[in-house]
Amino acid sequence: MRIINQIRLQVVLALLLTLGMSGAIAQAQDSVQVLALPDFHQLILQYHPVASQAALLTEQARQELRIARGALDPVIASKVYRKEFGGKEYYNLWNNTLRVPLWFGPELKAGYEKNSGALLNPENSTPSNGLSSVGISVPLGQGLFIDERRAIIRQARLTQDIAEAEKVKLINKLLLQATKDYWDWLLYYRQVQLYEESVELARFRLASVRARVEEGDLAAIDTVEALTEMQSRQVLLQDAAMSYNNARLMVATHLWAANEVPLELQESTIPALTGSELSPLPLDSLRQLLDEARTNHPDLRKLSLKGEQLQIERQFAADKLKPKLNAEYNLLQKDFYLEPEALDRQFMGENYKLGLSFSLPLFLREERGKLQLTKAKQQANSLELTQTTREIENNLLAAYNEWLALEEQIRLQQQMVNNATTLRNGEVIRFQNGESSLFLVNSREMKLLEAQAKLYTLRTKYAKAKTYLYWAAGVMM
Repeated sequence: MRIINQIRLQVVLALLLTLGMSGAIAQAQDSVQVLALPDFHQLILQYHPVASQAALLTEQARQELRIARGALDPVIASKVYRKEFGGKEYYNLWNNTLRVPLWFGPELKAGYEKNSGALLNPENSTPSNGLSSVGISVPLGQGLFIDERRAIIRQARLTQDIAEAEKVKLINKLLLQATKDYWDWLLYYRQVQLYEESVELARFRLASVRARVEEGDLAAIDTVEALTEMQSRQVLLQDAAMSYNNARLMVATHLWAANEVPLELQESTIPALTGSELSPLPLDSLRQLLDEARTNHPDLRKLSLKGEQLQIERQFAADKLKPKLNAEYNLLQKDFYLEPEALDRQFMGENYKLGLSFSLPLFLREERGKLQLTKAKQQANSLELTQTTREIENNLLAAYNEWLALEEQIRLQQQMVNNATTLRNGEVIRFQNGESSLFLVNSREMKLLEAQAKLYTLRTKYAKAKTYLYWAAGVMM
């Protein structure tokens, strides 16, 4: 009869303890703030210095394109020369030009000059109202299909895409590390909860054992066993609390406010308890991730775009092998203003300045060397692209294999937790019936704690594997 009363008393105390812990947990949940992973990512992308630095890459590339386009800016120039010696005026020269480069190679030119003087070179003689000109310069050899201006602008456009790929790479790397830190935070949070409950249970059992020892149902040595077990669990709790606080600090390093002001993670803020549960991939997801990686992985994008830049550089280097052959025509007329007769065919045939220039290096060593160097760079970039593609595909497959392996391990570990729970509960009933010892109860309970802790660890590894899988495919953003 005394044993039955003891059992009833322990059941009642256990229910009261459970109700008390449930009330405490409910009250704690009302006072805490949950930081979900999507919100965590949003804060990082909004204010983190690395995210801001990545955003600047786009602006830098935009300004580089702007600089390159400056080669097509019209240029206006004016020169004034005057010579006087011994009180005698030699000449006055005033020359004005406007050059407008066209994106496809030729260059429009307009000018106005007005010269005078007793000793003026006849070549520089102009009408009294000055001499104006309008014309065009056309490359017929080198520079007809591509020139330095067009090559730089086309490469600068590709630089913008390279900057976007580098931006994605930086942010993906940042989110990968931040997400890993978040899962560690969740792991140690769960461990702290687990060990807190185990310490409370050990404290309750110590009180129960002391009560039974006083009544003579148990030996006094069982009190030492219960106390030692409670202290052992307190050590585990302290170790988990230390790891949890360190994990909180690592998460806090990713939190920033505006103007580069670091934020602190409040003690009342906890991670969301979702995200590490099993979520099997659809059958065709691996193929889709591989296709996505081959197409949009930032490392492959950068190498592919670099290959396009080298192709432009090669075209420009090959164009340098051609001779420089430029033709220039300028229509001349008196005064600054365009007269209607200036457009007459006969007038254009009698008032013009025509030029033709030709040059070609005899050995073309610089030009041929530049072309061969560019070809070697192309080959090196192609080899790097092939190797990087293989590495990315294998990393993705390895992450997928780890995902599958962890899925099976978690299922088995969950069964082990269920089995350990059954064994623990059975041992507790045997102990209450006087058929077992406190040592065996504690042993069963420690096995259960170890199984639960390992399950949390596997779930964390699973969440990290999922994160790494998408990072390996380059699609974290």
